[in-house]
Amino acid sequence: MKHNRRYPSSTDVARMAGVSQSAVSRTFSGGKLVSKETSRKVYQAAEKLGYSPNFLPRILLKHRSHLVAVVISGTSNPFYARALEEFTKALQTEELQVLLVHNDKEHSLDGIVPKLASYRIDAIVSALPVLTNKAAAALARLRIPTISFNTPVKNKWVSSVCSDGAGGGSLVADLFVSRGARTFAFVAGSKGSHASKERLRGYRSRLVEHNCLSVDVLTGGYQYQGGFDAVIELKRRGAVPEAIFCANDLMAIGVLDALRSVLGLKVPKEVLVAGFDNIPEASWSALDLTTVEQDCKSMVGEAIASLKTMISSNTSAGGQLKIVQGQLIERSTTRR
Repeated sequence: MKHNRRYPSSTDVARMAGVSQSAVSRTFSGGKLVSKETSRKVYQAAEKLGYSPNFLPRILLKHRSHLVAVVISGTSNPFYARALEEFTKALQTEELQVLLVHNDKEHSLDGIVPKLASYRIDAIVSALPVLTNKAAAALARLRIPTISFNTPVKNKWVSSVCSDGAGGGSLVADLFVSRGARTFAFVAGSKGSHASKERLRGYRSRLVEHNCLSVDVLTGGYQYQGGFDAVIELKRRGAVPEAIFCANDLMAIGVLDALRSVLGLKVPKEVLVAGFDNIPEASWSALDLTTVEQDCKSMVGEAIASLKTMISSNTSAGGQLKIVQGQLIERSTTRR
């Protein structure tokens, strides 16, 4: 059986409140020319009728939806889950509504541009990067302000907030050397990841300064299993290095488990391990992982500030790149 529900209209509210329809419209749009008594009558009638204003006409008139697309690739990585929470809180504080868009194909915004084109949104924010000039150009053609984390490309519609990956990698290299390590490995994220490359660049260049010229590099796809498998591969190649730096904490946790449960090696006595992000799990007593904190809250704050400027100026403030410094947090996986 079909039930055709009739939603109450602004005309119904006006009739019950004994005011004009324009007064109802002005009340819900925050108009200043509405008396307190009129507002009281309108809100009281709306509550009785179960009325909610339809914002579609306002969107068509002002070309603003107050919707911001937050793009994620899943929450298996705790850093992305935290970024989603921080973005949602910050956007709602600015009276912007979140449209959650899931990208299940890759760890970047590149593959989801066509899908974003079908929404009437005011902006796009994401902890995922834009990796190619082609994708950045496609976003620019949409004429939607876009802010993403750790993005190597930008234009007048695309801006980026980056953690200082190279600086963080340098800090880890200094720590490993100071703790007596002589052989080194790096577990990278996904292929083409700008963030991973920057972390490796800082790590490798600082090790060269310490006269440590060789670093074994493997790819773990930013996943726990990738870190676990990387240790098995290192063992297959020969001796496991004395220090392993991972491009994120999730892979570092996989490395820890493989070293301890499969190879029976002691951390940090035989192998030093460090990650990147400082996800909540890194501080758990069973892991107590040394890591570089990627300051998610500050990065989201910078992203929202840039976003507000881009929306208000309508493109003139695009193309920004902001760097947020990280902090080395040493825990028991390197504390000899």
